[in-house]
This record gives sequence, C-alpha cells and structure tokens, in this order.
Amino acid sequence: MTTVLRHRCILVASLLLTALLSGCGDEPPLLERIQERGELIVATRYGETTWQRTAEGPEGIEYDLVTAFAEQIGVTPRFVFPDRFTDTLSMVESGDVDMAAAGITVTERRKRRVNFGPAYQHVVSQVVYRRGERRPRRIADLADGDLEVVAGSSHETLLRDRRLREYPKLEYTANDEASIDQLLEWVALGFVDYTVADSNQLALTRRRFPELRAAFDLSGKRDLAWALPHRQDHSLLDAVKAFFRTIKSNGELHALIDRYYGHTDNFTYVEIRDFRRAVDDRLPDFIDAFKKASKATGFDWRLLAALGYQESHWQADAVSPTGVRGLMMLTTAAADRVGVKDREDPLQSIAGGARYLKLVRKKIPKRIPEPDRTWLALAGYNVGFGHLEDARILAQRAGANPDRWADVKQYLPLLAQAAWYSKARFGRARGQEPVDYVDAVRGYMDMLYDHYPDPLPVDTTLPISRIPPAL
Repeated sequence: MTTVLRHRCILVASLLLTALLSGCGDEPPLLERIQERGELIVATRYGETTWQRTAEGPEGIEYDLVTAFAEQIGVTPRFVFPDRFTDTLSMVESGDVDMAAAGITVTERRKRRVNFGPAYQHVVSQVVYRRGERRPRRIADLADGDLEVVAGSSHETLLRDRRLREYPKLEYTANDEASIDQLLEWVALGFVDYTVADSNQLALTRRRFPELRAAFDLSGKRDLAWALPHRQDHSLLDAVKAFFRTIKSNGELHALIDRYYGHTDNFTYVEIRDFRRAVDDRLPDFIDAFKKASKATGFDWRLLAALGYQESHWQADAVSPTGVRGLMMLTTAAADRVGVKDREDPLQSIAGGARYLKLVRKKIPKRIPEPDRTWLALAGYNVGFGHLEDARILAQRAGANPDRWADVKQYLPLLAQAAWYSKARFGRARGQEPVDYVDAVRGYMDMLYDHYPDPLPVDTTLPISRIPPAL
C-alpha cells in the first residue's frame, strides 16, 4: 500500500469514526434526558418494605430513597406498579421505566439482565412457618406441607436450584398473583404451611402477625439494590452510585434503615399478644382521652397511646417503686408542672402526659426534622432532658450527628459507664433504658397504626401511574 493510499484510508476511517460519534452525540446521556423530562420513572411494588400509602401520604424505605435521589438530580419521581413481580426487571430491560427500586435481591442471574446500583441493605432469605405448628429444620422437612413462594422471586430461584442439586422431590407452588405480604398473611392464618421471605419483610410483618416464625435460613446474607438497564451510557448508574456514596458517608442511609427497622426486633410473641389483647380490652376506655390530648398538643393519638402503654400498660392505678404513678406514670414534679392534681385520674394523666411530652419537645432544637425530634423528646421524657443533652454532646464530640436519633441512641448507653458519665454535666444515667423505651413506643405505635389506620385519601398529589388499592 502506497503512502498516499494509506493516508486516504486513515482519513476515511477518521471521518467514519467522527460521523459515528456525532451520531451518538445526537442523543443526550440518559441522565440528561431524565432531567429534561423532569421526572424519574421507577418500578416498585406495594408493601411494607417498599412503598405503601398512609394518611400522610406514601412512605417506605424505597419511596424515601427514590424521592431523595430524584430531588438530588432535580426531578420528580413517578412510581409505576407492575401487575406481577416478574414484570419488574422486564420493564427495566425494555426501557418502560428508568430503573426499579422494589427490594430486589442481587443475584448472578439477574446481573445478566440488568445493572445493579450499590447495595443499601443486607437480608437473609428465611423459611417461614406458623407458631404452634411443627417447625421444619431443613429443606427435606418441607415435603410434609404446602410451600408457596412468589413467582419470579429470588426465593423461587433458591428453591429451584436446591431441587436440582440436592432435593429432586422438593415441591412448591410459584404464585404469580400473590405478593409476599399476602403469602405471609396466609401462613399466619393457616391457609399455607410455609413460604420464603426476606428477613426484613418478616420482621415488619410480625408486628401484625406475631404467630409467624423463621424456621431456618435458606441463604446467607444477600444484597438489596436498585436495578438499572444494561447500556453503554452509565450516566444514571453513575448518579445512583454517587447518591449512595453520599448518604452512606453522612449517615442518612443508616438513619433511614433505623427508622424502618431499628425497633422491629424488640418484642416477643407474648408481648405482642398481650398488647393486642390490651388494645381490645383496655384501650377503648381511654381512646377518646388520647384523641382529645392529641388535638390539644398536636401529637398523633397513637403515639400518646403507645407512650401510655409503655408506661403503665394502660392501668390508671399503676405505681412504680420510685413513686411515679398513674396511666402516664408522672412524677410529682412533672404532674405539678403540667397542672395534674390527681395522677390516678386517667383523663388528667393522659392530658398531663401529653403536655409534658410537648414541653420536652419544645426544648429540642427546632432545626431537627421529624421523626427524630419526637424520638429525642421521648428519650428525654424517659431519662430526663439533661441526660439526653449529655448523650448528644458525646455524639457530637465523637463526630456523630447529635440531631439524629440513630446516632444519639449509640451514645446514651455510655452514660452508665464511669469513664463517660464522669465527664458529663448531669452524671450517671441508665442510658440503655431510654433507647429500649423509644424503640418500644415506636413498635407499639406501629402496631396501633395497623389496628387503627386513618381513612386514606382518595387522591394523591404525587404523580403515580397506578395507585394500588388499600389493603
């Protein structure tokens, strides 16, 4: 090949490459197109661990994460609810949605179909059975009952693989119409013997159905992550990675996980059973008083009722060894401060307890957002505002966030150790007690929400493609 001919070939190749690059450049990166569109289209599913409606609007860890990410990139989220879980990844592959945030477990098979963002939570797949029934201890024991799982789920894949490798006689039903929430309820009611659920799903569902039990783990720890399309353009994936780096480093992810799961493992079957009985037997006598106190102070009445149960189990004549008494267990000083003359009068006690909690919350800096401000106020209600401030100072000195309950709860227990309380202004305190106290109140409040849900609004201001029906 002559020198002239070689140069001509190089020129032609260069022009072709330039044309190809300019042709690719005609379409902006995916992230820019989403920002120009003004909305991020996300496939999710309705459930306690993802997205659910409340009287105040949607909530759930996936809802909160997606909303925060959308805000960071300057768009509005639009949630899409596939009819079946099996459709979720297909919608990502086809481009019908920008990504999926639906509590999706990362597996090798799924990696061949989609890209995954960073893991934000770790779960274990567990075989679930009903308390009082025979507990299966290994896969071979499942042959004695009906096993049903969500079709297309990672749980079905686990069972299929185990059947192929070790248990050819293993039988199960892959249901493509029921959700995991429904299957767990069916196990609790005795309609199905077993199902498989992730540990986070079981932890939340046990508040409503304490009969549910984990029989054994079907997997080790597995990652949950968002699913994004396989493509050369990684602009959206890069933005997702940057988002999770930020919320992991500043503690926001830890605080969010604590918000939804930090108080889910504190109750035994007996404690949940006794609470549910008290809801039926004792709460009706006081529910109007809690609602009246709610209107006077602005607290949700279920929060006040949960506080009352934690204090006295809704017993008007309760008395502690230290002299606090009444349904809200007020000290003499606290009762005097909020104008309660008779601490054993339940109406006075409930109203006084609500007013006292409001006084404590007023001391909490207004810059602190909810629900952290209320959780901190509950801790102060229990241990005293001075000890709470000592713990916040310890958190700040250690580089943690003194305005975030998930951080402060790590430092309250240190107030029981001489090395720490000797440097604190208000001295020694049984710092683990307010941590357990707040977790208990949060748990009782969640169970009250399950028992007494507010009427849900017919419409929502959020752009949602298909609003799932209320359960």
